[in-house]
Amino acid sequence: MTTIRVRSASERRREIEQTAAALGIDDAYISTLVETFYGRVRAHEVLGPIFAAEIGDDWDPHLAKMKDFWASVVMNAGRYSGKPVPAHTKLPDLQPWHFKVWLDLFEQTLADTAPHPDAVPYFMERARRIARSLEFAISGLPPLNAGARP
Repeated sequence: MTTIRVRSASERRREIEQTAAALGIDDAYISTLVETFYGRVRAHEVLGPIFAAEIGDDWDPHLAKMKDFWASVVMNAGRYSGKPVPAHTKLPDLQPWHFKVWLDLFEQTLADTAPHPDAVPYFMERARRIARSLEFAISGLPPLNAGARP
């Protein structure tokens, strides 16, 4: 039997903040993760050209936005106010299968940098959910593994 726990929004926010802190996730780690990951993206033979076509050489604004995004996602920082779906749907070379490549690279970067081993699945649960929604948005079709559990 599944137990349903009802929490207020403030209780949920506090839980997210406490979990992130317990895993060593803070702004300094988010910065390390984003800088390391996007350094790898830039050098990646498949992902690099997609990002280069959109961002060019001016990575600082994108990195700042991604730091705010991930801080908001995993620490409930509330600093991100962008619109990821339109940002991704406008990329002509982005294909649904690229999200698997992105996720694999992101997971490896987490494995290499995470302050605590449990930070990897904590991030990846959220990253997979985000990737599935973006994959759906750019393809118009549900992801092939929508019903599969990682």
